[in-house]
Amino acid sequence: MNFSYPKNEKLKSKITIGLLFTDGKSVSKYPLRLVYHCGPLSDGQTIKMGVSVSKKNFKKALDRNHFKRILRETYRLNKHILTDNLDKPCAFMLFYQTKDRLSYDEINTKTIQLFEKFIAQNVKKDETDTTIIPVTK
Repeated sequence: MNFSYPKNEKLKSKITIGLLFTDGKSVSKYPLRLVYHCGPLSDGQTIKMGVSVSKKNFKKALDRNHFKRILRETYRLNKHILTDNLDKPCAFMLFYQTKDRLSYDEINTKTIQLFEKFIAQNVKKDETDTTIIPVTK
């Protein structure tokens, strides 16, 4: 398993970010929200991830940066949940959406639950669409 978060995996393209907000879908697990859009990415990567913490909830940049650091770390340690189950490239944006100051362990647990919820809603749907055709002799 690769636990890195390399530069080419970071979501920086304004076009891709705009696509997330116009055509993206979302999955929530309080206090986190994952906005995603699956389709070809500009540089051929299989996954792109960005994180965001609202200025409305945390006025000081120090606090926003603290939670962004935690979100990036929880993604880095748990991205195998996404990469092992994705068959097409996707761009993700992870949002921290509360004024509550949760601990690292709580955020890590919620991140795992959020990734599993995403996988359950999107990947498993494709597997259940197969129909069984009876063979007659």
